[in-house]
Amino acid sequence: MSYSVLFVCLGNICRSPMAEAVFRDLVKKENLENEIYVDSAGTGDWHIGHPPHEGTRKLLDRYSISYDNMRARQIAVEDGGNFDLIVAMDTKNERDIRDKLGVSSRAEVIRFLSLLPEKGMEDVPDPYYSGNFEEVYEMVKEGSAKLLESIKGRLKDGQSV
Repeated sequence: MSYSVLFVCLGNICRSPMAEAVFRDLVKKENLENEIYVDSAGTGDWHIGHPPHEGTRKLLDRYSISYDNMRARQIAVEDGGNFDLIVAMDTKNERDIRDKLGVSSRAEVIRFLSLLPEKGMEDVPDPYYSGNFEEVYEMVKEGSAKLLESIKGRLKDGQSV
């Protein structure tokens, strides 16, 4: 059994590529690259084809996390059939994803911070506006670890995340 995860934010240059890179790094460290596929996308089309934001790249470089060949793309209707789980970085992203994919999507859609209810927050802050890349990284790192444990259990037991 394999499993696929798509992280989605607004422009696919800050939060979702950071989550993709961090989660992919965890997957690689667990030797699960052949079992878990990871990607990211944005709800908007402003940055299609662009690499991650400089702030995201600098932070990932600092932690030696690869973002090679990552380029922004916009979420497509087909993603609803191609992914098992779509993780929205904020409430508006979640709403936009559900609107785009419609009811025929097989993918489960969740908000990233639903993995971290103890944070008491709905949305991962957007560092594009605030510059708080380190804070976002800490959230992404913690949530990604919880998500990976959940998916490992699903792969083992065939249960939902």
